[in-house]
Amino acid sequence: QVSLVESGGGLVQAGGSLRLSCAASIRTVSTYAMGWFRQPPGKEREFVAAITWSGGPTGYADSVKGRFTISRDNAKNTVYLQMNALKPEDTAVYYCARGRTTVVNTNPSAYDYWGQGTQVTVSS
Repeated sequence: QVSLVESGGGLVQAGGSLRLSCAASIRTVSTYAMGWFRQPPGKEREFVAAITWSGGPTGYADSVKGRFTISRDNAKNTVYLQMNALKPEDTAVYYCARGRTTVVNTNPSAYDYWGQGTQVTVSS
């Protein structure tokens, strides 16, 4: 059983930064792609960023390109999401997820294990 635990969420003013972490319970993240998704209030879950198993190619939603950076430390079984220049529209519950394969994918159905989520609130 794979367990993913997100941390690092909180309340921040617009223009500020947060760094989310996703810790895996076992040594699984080193062989699969990992992704971050978010669900704004009253909206569907949406793709934010993903990274291949090797930490090489990455993918980002257009809304976060240039502001967010995904990275991973396979030795620590941890994936990160550095969020800079935050905007009120970034307010959401953020989830990390493990991909079913090693490649980047923007579709939630391409991910099989999910964390419980961490709340990010950006005030204007």
